[in-house]
Formats: sequence, structure tokens, C-alpha cells
Amino acid sequence: MEQIRLYEIAYKGLKNGSYDFDFQVDDSLFEAYDRVEIKSGNCQAHVNLKRSETMLELSVTIAGEVICECDRCLDDCSIDVDYAGELVVKFSDEIDDYDGEVMWISPSEDMLNLTQYIYESIVLSLPYRRVHEEGDCNPEMLAQFTQLSEEEFEQLEAQAEEEETVTLDDHNRSILEALKQSMTESNK
Repeated sequence: MEQIRLYEIAYKGLKNGSYDFDFQVDDSLFEAYDRVEIKSGNCQAHVNLKRSETMLELSVTIAGEVICECDRCLDDCSIDVDYAGELVVKFSDEIDDYDGEVMWISPSEDMLNLTQYIYESIVLSLPYRRVHEEGDCNPEMLAQFTQLSEEEFEQLEAQAEEEETVTLDDHNRSILEALKQSMTESNK
């Protein structure tokens, strides 16, 4: 996955202190993760890294927009991304699992890969409900979702109950009997 190299920081040669890094996030990141929730996007990620002997402290901001499917009309919908978070990277020979807030890397590593952190941060910054601004949804699709009055609902319910009690005609009954007979014979 070549995308991984785009979001790496070569921290090994840095002296203790504060450093700034900027990354352009585009469709290639979302394609690398099969774009399950995000179809495309264009964001800027800014990382302020504070290096010390035992750890790296990162302040990360991500701003831009992504394209998701609208939960209401299913058309493409632009969603603003505005993320701010902190990540602590600790050096240790005993590597623990990354939990979203603390990442462990071996002291022998010389690169810090932020690909997964950036992707997850964008996904987690998305609103739970992703919809167009009021009035921007596809009107044809919205017309399919008209609400029924209680009387219309009761009529549909009664119609469904009537359809459930329909008996089989002679043609369908003979097909079912033939199927039953062939299944019985094949089980012998």
C-alpha cells in the first residue's frame, strides 16, 4: 500500500523540540481503506509534533470536506471535516495495541506512520447522521418517502391481511403437489 508512505514522519533525526508537518489528504487515502463510508474527499492535516527522549506528542488538526452518501435521499452529500485531537507516541520494546490515543513504537523505528490515525480521525469526526442541507436532497427520492396517514396505514394493513388468506388456485396447487411428490421420492 503505497498510500502509507504519504503520511510518515521521519522523527529519528529530529532533536528534542517542536515541529510542524502538513499533509494533503485526498481520494487515495479513502481508496486504500475501500471507502466504506467515504466516497471521496479533500482535506488538509496539520501535525504539531513535540519530540522528547521518551515520546512524541502530536496535536493534529484536519479540515476539509468528504463526500458521503446522504442518509435521507442516498445521493452524494458533501460533509465538512473539522477534527482536532491529540496522539501520544511512546517508545518501548514491548509494543502495546494502538488505542486511538496512545501509539507504541519500537525505539529502533525511524518513521512514524500516521495513515491509520488520519483516516480514523476523519471517519470519527463525521456526524452520526449524514444528510444534505435542508432543501438540497433529491426531490424525486424524497417523494418516495411520503408519510401515510393513520387511515391509509389501516387500509394497507387490511389489504395485506386479505392477501394472506388467498387460497391457491388449481394450477399452483398441482405444482406444489408435484414438488412434494418429487421430494418424497428423492428422500427414499
